[in-house]
Amino acid sequence: MNEPLRIAWLGHQSGRAGDGLLTYSREIVAGLRARGVKVFFVHHGALAAVSDDTLTLRSLTGSHRYIISSPRTKRIITDLLRREQVDLVHVSLSFSTLIDFGLPELCHELGLPVVATFHVPYDSRFSLWQGISSAVYRLYAQSLASFDRVIIFSEQQKSLLENYGVPAVNVAVIPNGVDVDKYTPGSSAFKQTSQASTLVGYLGRVDPEKNVDVLVRAFQDVDAAEDVKLVVVGSGSERRRLERRYGSRRIIFTGQVLEEAERIAMRGGPGWWSTLGTWTASSAWRCAR
Repeated sequence: MNEPLRIAWLGHQSGRAGDGLLTYSREIVAGLRARGVKVFFVHHGALAAVSDDTLTLRSLTGSHRYIISSPRTKRIITDLLRREQVDLVHVSLSFSTLIDFGLPELCHELGLPVVATFHVPYDSRFSLWQGISSAVYRLYAQSLASFDRVIIFSEQQKSLLENYGVPAVNVAVIPNGVDVDKYTPGSSAFKQTSQASTLVGYLGRVDPEKNVDVLVRAFQDVDAAEDVKLVVVGSGSERRRLERRYGSRRIIFTGQVLEEAERIAMRGGPGWWSTLGTWTASSAWRCAR
């Protein structure tokens, strides 16, 4: 009988927040385990691990997006890789300032292939954020070139990394998936309570690279009845500005909705907008398998 594949998954977990970075780890790890893969899930947090295949690391920061690991992190991960005899290492970037740039060298010294999923967002529009994101891509490029594979979500990201020296053969474009059994048109109590005949919805972070402002302006330009409404579900750096400028009876900002069941219940038709180019919500891929 063949032994199951053994993967060390360096990712993210939080009991207080909900976004694509967190959901990516949760859903992919669950999917791999459901397929018989032995996954050792390594993440930062304050809570102790609840199983022998989960390792919780200490960090010096509170955010799962900007983590400064404790000095012992590299040794702890190295010991895990050796002890558990893993076949493959995957890291969801950014993971830790201490680990991100040295992980390829560490894994290759141990004879292990290493794969990275690069989650850092990118805005192609001319803006301050576009300049910052370009600098971050350039900063990571040298390290990403050393990974055996790099997973990103769009051809635009791939072209950008190639321009910064990441070999094209090492980059795999795997767009975020959607669990259509969960996120599918159906009856919606939210649609009824908001007194909408037609409900257009956005679900995701309300940050510049998501282009929510484009959706809101386009919705305003449509000559539609008063009971045709837009709901923006999520929080982010742009939420307060957009809500102050565009919030009305027809444009509803709910803020962050952490409960998945509540997010699913809000869907009421095919009009869910995606800044990633599909019909569904930009972060409905939270259920990616």
